[in-house]
Amino acid sequence: MDSLVIDIAVLVLAGFVGYTVISKVPNTLHTPLMSGTNAIHGIVVLGGLLLMAESSGVLEKVLLVIAVAFGTINVVGGFLVTDRMLGMFKAKDPPKADEAGADSDGKAG
Repeated sequence: MDSLVIDIAVLVLAGFVGYTVISKVPNTLHTPLMSGTNAIHGIVVLGGLLLMAESSGVLEKVLLVIAVAFGTINVVGGFLVTDRMLGMFKAKDPPKADEAGADSDGKAG
């Protein structure tokens, strides 16, 4: 019973500390922070896969499959958002003057 109380206390404290830390992060750093947490979620997915080999009950296997699926969705979504964010910083090709019938000053004539 003591270990259950300790586990619940750690869960509540981790949630509180996580909320406090994330709420203090400026908006401009949320996406890079998410990129870093993708590695952590990858470890969670790997841990779930490793535990699946040692699980014995049907309920354990079902919960592990759900956890691995949600973790994988989180990792893939995080990488897609990060890729989109990094794409915003790529230099865009300048428009070619002869394609739009523009003069040398860039205005259409």
